[in-house]
Amino acid sequence: MGRAQVTAAAATGDAGQTQRPAGAYPAWLTPVNVVIAALTLLALGLRLFYLTRPGYLLGVTEYDDGSYFGSAVRLVHGMLPYRDFVFVQPPGITLLMTPVALLSRVIGTDSGLAIARILTMLAGAAGVALAGLLVRHRGVLAALLACGLVAVYPDSVASAHTLLVEPWLVLFCLAGAVAVFDGDQITGSGRRLIWGGVAFGFGGVVEAWAIVPVLVIAVLGLRWPRRVLVYLGGVAAGFLIPVLPFAAAAPRMFYDSVIVAQVGGRVDAARMPLWYRLRQMSGFANDPNVSHVLIVCVIVAFIALVIVACALALLLTRRLPPPLEWFAFATTAAIVVIFLWPAQFHYHFSGFLAPFLGLCIALPAARLLAAVRARADGATVSGPAAGQLLSWSAAVLAAALLAAGTWSQATFESTLEPDAPVAMIAAGRHVIPPGACVLADNSAYTLVTNRFLSNVPGCPAIDDGTGANYALSNGRSALTGAGKVPAVAAMWRSAFEHAQYVWLTGLNRRRIAWTPALTAYFKANFVHVAEHTHDLRLYVRKDLHPR
Repeated sequence: MGRAQVTAAAATGDAGQTQRPAGAYPAWLTPVNVVIAALTLLALGLRLFYLTRPGYLLGVTEYDDGSYFGSAVRLVHGMLPYRDFVFVQPPGITLLMTPVALLSRVIGTDSGLAIARILTMLAGAAGVALAGLLVRHRGVLAALLACGLVAVYPDSVASAHTLLVEPWLVLFCLAGAVAVFDGDQITGSGRRLIWGGVAFGFGGVVEAWAIVPVLVIAVLGLRWPRRVLVYLGGVAAGFLIPVLPFAAAAPRMFYDSVIVAQVGGRVDAARMPLWYRLRQMSGFANDPNVSHVLIVCVIVAFIALVIVACALALLLTRRLPPPLEWFAFATTAAIVVIFLWPAQFHYHFSGFLAPFLGLCIALPAARLLAAVRARADGATVSGPAAGQLLSWSAAVLAAALLAAGTWSQATFESTLEPDAPVAMIAAGRHVIPPGACVLADNSAYTLVTNRFLSNVPGCPAIDDGTGANYALSNGRSALTGAGKVPAVAAMWRSAFEHAQYVWLTGLNRRRIAWTPALTAYFKANFVHVAEHTHDLRLYVRKDLHPR
C-alpha cells in the first residue's frame, strides 16, 4: 500500500482494517461492526434489565404511556383521536401502536401495553445501532463513543422503559440521517434523499422536535438546491400523509390538542429548575445529589473537548469539519436551547438529545485521532507504532468510561420500584368488573388491569386529563384555573356523572380540574372501596356493590 493510500485510510479512521487477508473472515465482520453490535447488545441488556424489575413490565410506572397506548386502543375500536377524544401528541405514536392495539383485542390491554413496552425497548436499542451506522466510516473509536454514550446515557435508557415517544423519535431521525448522509457528505442519491426525508417526516409525526434535524440538513444542503427539494419532498410526504386524515376530521381540536396544549404556552406554569435540566442533560439523571460544580465541570469539559478536537484537527488537516459534524453540532445546540427555554421539561426529553451528544464527541475525536495518526505515519519509521498506541489508548479510555457508565446504570436500575405495587393492580382488577365504566386520572391503571374499555353507554374517554385541560382551556392546568373554563368543567362533570368507578392517584389534583361543585358531586355519589390494599384510592358509585 502506498503512502497516499495509508493517509486516506487514516483520514477516515479505518486504517488497520484495509490490510485484512482475503478470506480471513466475512467482509461484514470488521472491528467497527463488532463494536456496534456489542454496544447494541449492551444497550439492549440495560433496557431489558429495566423491564425485569418487579412491576415494570405489567405494572404502572408512567403517566404518558397510558395516553399513548390508550389512543391506539380507542382507534382500533372506532374512535378517532382529536375528533372523539383529546390527544395532545401528533398521531405517530398512535399509528405505531395500532398493530399492538389490534392484538390487545385478543390478549387484553394489559398484555398489549407490555408488548408496547418491549417494542419501545427494542426501538431504543436500535437507535444505538443506527448511531453506529452513521459514524462507522470514521472507525472504531467513533463507533465506540457514539454508540457507547447512547447505550448508557441514563435518560436514553429510562425513556425506553415504557411507551414514550423519545426512542421512536430517535429511531426515525437517525434512520433519516443514515439515509441522507453518505459518509461525511449529503448523498447525491435521489432515492436515499427521498426515503431519508420520509423517515424524518414521520419522526415529526411522532414528535415535533424532529423539525430540528430536518431544518439543519436543509440549511447544510443549500448549495445543492435540487437535493434539498427532493429531501424536503420526502419530509412533506412522511409528515402530511399520516397527519392529514386526522387533522381533516377535526381541524379545530387537532390544533387545540397538538399546538395549544403541546406546543403553546402554559398559563402561570411552574418553571422546571435550571439545575434539574442541566443535571438530566449532562448525564447525572440517576444522582439527584450531584453537586452543581460537577455538573458545570462536565458541561465545560464536553464543550472544551469538542472545540479543542475541532481546532487541532483543523491545524493538522487544514480542513473545516464536514457536513455530518456540522449537523451534529447544530442539532445538539438547537435541542439544548429548546430544552432550556420553555417552562416545561421532563426527564425523558433528554433521550432525544443523547445521540446528538454522542455524535458531537465521536466525530471530532475520531477525526483528530485520524489526523494525528496520518501525521505520525508519514513522519517517522516508528510512526505507525506510535499511531497504533494512540488509537489503543483512546479506545481503552473510552471503554473504561463506558464500563463505569454501565455499572452506574445497572446499580440504579437494581433499586427501581413501580409507581403502583403489583398488589394494588391485582386488587383493582378484583374489585372492578369487566366492562365497567372507570374514570382514572392515570389511564395506565385501567390498561394494566384490563379495565380500560367499557360497555357502559356514555362512558368518558379521557385518557389524558392533563392534556385535555390544556387543550380546552387555552393552556391552563388543573392547578392554574382550568376548572373555571366552562368546557373543562363540563367535560369533568359529564365524566363523573357517567363513571361507575373512580380510581385516583396521589397526583389527581394536578390532572382533574376539581371545583367545589365537582368535589361536592364526588363526595355525594361515590364511596371508597373497602379494600385493605395499601393506598388503593378506588371509589365506587354508591348504588353499586364491588365484587
